[in-house]
Amino acid sequence: MSIKKKSAIREYAEAIIIAIIIALFIRAFIVQAFKIPSGSMKSTLLIGDHLLVNKFIYGIKLPFLRKTIIPVSEPERGDVIVFIYPLDRSKDFIKRVIALPGDTVEIRNKNIFINGKEYKDSVGSYTDPHIFPASAQPRDNFGPATVPKDHVFVMGDNRDHSYDSRFWGFVPYKDLLGKAFIIYWSWNGESHGLRWSRLGQIIR
Repeated sequence: MSIKKKSAIREYAEAIIIAIIIALFIRAFIVQAFKIPSGSMKSTLLIGDHLLVNKFIYGIKLPFLRKTIIPVSEPERGDVIVFIYPLDRSKDFIKRVIALPGDTVEIRNKNIFINGKEYKDSVGSYTDPHIFPASAQPRDNFGPATVPKDHVFVMGDNRDHSYDSRFWGFVPYKDLLGKAFIIYWSWNGESHGLRWSRLGQIIR
């Protein structure tokens, strides 16, 4: 009787260990959940949105070393990416890719230019009519600057309220955690209610 009991306990323990290993593998290499804490990506992403990030799309990296061992694809302009914040590696940021390696990016009075041509997207929003000169801060006037190899230039969709590459520089490929692809939960902290219309929304 005691032998069977030990066997059952062992089976449960092994099942739990295997489940934990699979969960850790999925989190490390395939998909991971993130929560939006700020309004820098509004209105694409709202505070309280919970999303899934494809960690496989930019290649499989060795944990901690951040070295790509199996390349898959590279970021594309317009991708919404999660990455390690360059100035504080304990934090993860989410922004949109605006410029790619080799691109020359410049911002003139809130207008974005890539390689000398104006870049217009339908997702960027501007809510502050005031324009700062480059001598005051780089929010509205930046560059020109060329994106280094294996780096990207990122901005938040809430352009007047985003702390991004305009302020702290480029994001290296090795610090990319993945591409955001779907909102699986969205909670409005102000009204304490679920945003039903956002559930299952594909992130573009």
